[in-house]
Amino acid sequence: MTERAEPLSPAEPAQPGGHGGRIPILVDCDTGIDDSLALLYAVASSDCEVVAVTCTAGNVDAEQVAENTRAVLELAGRSDVEVALGRRRPLARELVTTPETHGPRGIGYAELPAAHAAVSARFSPDLIVEEARKRPGALTLVTLAPLTNVALAVLREPELPRLLKRTVVMGGSYRSNGNTAPTTEWNVSCDPEAAKVVFDAWEAAGVRPIALGLDVTERAKLLPSHLASLAARAGCAPDGTRTDGTANPIVRYLANALRFYMEFHSRYDGFYGAFIHDPLALAAALDPSLVRTEAVPVDVELGGRLTTGETVTDWRRVWGKPANVDVGVSAEIDRFFELFVDRVGNLAAR
Repeated sequence: MTERAEPLSPAEPAQPGGHGGRIPILVDCDTGIDDSLALLYAVASSDCEVVAVTCTAGNVDAEQVAENTRAVLELAGRSDVEVALGRRRPLARELVTTPETHGPRGIGYAELPAAHAAVSARFSPDLIVEEARKRPGALTLVTLAPLTNVALAVLREPELPRLLKRTVVMGGSYRSNGNTAPTTEWNVSCDPEAAKVVFDAWEAAGVRPIALGLDVTERAKLLPSHLASLAARAGCAPDGTRTDGTANPIVRYLANALRFYMEFHSRYDGFYGAFIHDPLALAAALDPSLVRTEAVPVDVELGGRLTTGETVTDWRRVWGKPANVDVGVSAEIDRFFELFVDRVGNLAAR
């Protein structure tokens, strides 16, 4: 059967709930290094209204995720963004974190001042439901973490898929090798039961989430040259040093966080750079033309001896089931990096 790649649905005109034509985005994350880059991209984007950030356990424990998230937002001057804490473990499994990938605190070699802003009183799944009800048809949910919070949210409110304007999931491995086990991607394999709940709930609602898996996100290789270009945009050296000897705090953070991430990829993936999965998903939520998708049937393996957490994808339609996920099949990576360098570089310059 011939593959038919489709663009994501074009961005619709701003609906009530956005401010000044900006796209209202709710981010669910487990803030490690690439999550933090996605948050910086979001607050650097004039077309993005960051409604709130919800946190779940994943790359690090949930409390550290909330600390990292608030500290990164404060680094970017956005202590006003609500940050909520969610579930502290997967739905049915013990939590496994990734210190070898993101460092013991999730931000590599970087050091950030302790966050001053308080964590929200709202529980992340409740926040997701409340904000979706408040802005029906207007809110885009971007998930950059295990889908634990989103699963709990849709169990509370089965109408959630229809209340949202769009759901963009960074997760899965649909036609590529895995990065956790041979066929599994980290966010799904960390909490496969949650991923199963989410995919099934969206299917039952007749809504297809957009899933950007390793097939496209591992094409987003951030190299030292990208960081050098971003630093030049901010008027400093790649390590963040300015000509007067002071440091640009955002570029210094990026340099120290990414050095750890690049060393990890050098050991395990054979190149000195970093896959920045999460910023690509965030960018695609704001500009759907960055990614092309194909609508296919997808299910999540829960009981495989070697394949638990695999996003099993019926590319040849042998199941005879309707498509339930819009899977990313290609991305305009050069244009994405132009946007990333421009937006985050300008944020650092400010």
